[in-house]
Amino acid sequence: MTSTDKVWPFVAAMAAVVAASNFLVQFPFEHLGLQDILTWGAFTYPLAFLVNDLTNRRFGPRSARLVVYTGFAIAVVISIFLATPRIAIASGSAFLMAQLLDVVVFDRLRRLRWWIAPLSGALLGSCIDTVLFFSVAFADSWSVLDTAFGLEDGSLGFRVPFFFGTEVPLWMSLAFGDFCVKIVQSIVMLVPYGALLNIIRPVRA
Repeated sequence: MTSTDKVWPFVAAMAAVVAASNFLVQFPFEHLGLQDILTWGAFTYPLAFLVNDLTNRRFGPRSARLVVYTGFAIAVVISIFLATPRIAIASGSAFLMAQLLDVVVFDRLRRLRWWIAPLSGALLGSCIDTVLFFSVAFADSWSVLDTAFGLEDGSLGFRVPFFFGTEVPLWMSLAFGDFCVKIVQSIVMLVPYGALLNIIRPVRA
């Protein structure tokens, strides 16, 4: 059984990544005209899959779930101070679903070629995370959460130009851009994952 002190660095890394992403997702990426389709959080969140997969590789799915649950609890508490309660709730629910899915996918595919498990888990998890997070954090239908916490409506319901002359709510546009970046980042994260394969080796039987 893995001791807590060995897993703790992974827990701390996970909490730091999610807390940072919760804060940065509030700020559009105001460069190259991408402010309507991208936030800064898209660049940091894929690191959570890297931490999760390295934990899973090193200690197995049981410890990976421990990192997810503990990192989630710490990150939500931190996020309450860095972001709004609505974003903390949205991030928490999306994070749990996405990361637990990643644990299952990675564990089932880990015996295939080295890049298949981390890439598959990250892509599926990113899809779930993006849909859940943006729909809860910014959609009009969830604005009741702002009322419950005594806040102004934090939805991003106003519409912006999209493809082929259509218009969509800003939160949908941001979700699309966020997911596109996560796809690219999931591929980029294969570089550090591959580089650490010979350092972070499995220790479970």
